[in-house]
Amino acid sequence: MDIYQRIGVVCRQIPAGKTATYGQIALLCGKPGNARQVGYALKHDLAGKGIPAHRVVNSSGRLSGAAYFETWDLQKMLLEQEGVEVVRQKDGWYVDRKKCGWNHTLADVQAFRELFQHMDI
Repeated sequence: MDIYQRIGVVCRQIPAGKTATYGQIALLCGKPGNARQVGYALKHDLAGKGIPAHRVVNSSGRLSGAAYFETWDLQKMLLEQEGVEVVRQKDGWYVDRKKCGWNHTLADVQAFRELFQHMDI
């Protein structure tokens, strides 16, 4: 299994204007509990090119991927361009996961599983 390829596949499916968590991505990749590995893959470009990493936030909705982006506010700006409201709190920038969270379905989980089997990853 190539977890980094899986991360790339899943991240590319996050709809514009929605966010997913590192843990959610790990779960959809079949590796629950590996949220840090998702962050590592995104930070080091291990999941491939064209990943909409700006749509990935931490479990509380905090924009925590600043090290991935060229400027500290690029993730915020990209989300706002997609219509996601980003608000400042005392310890950082946040999105409301209830409003903009990607609510994947059981069908999505099954489709990813089948795709990973087909791709042999």
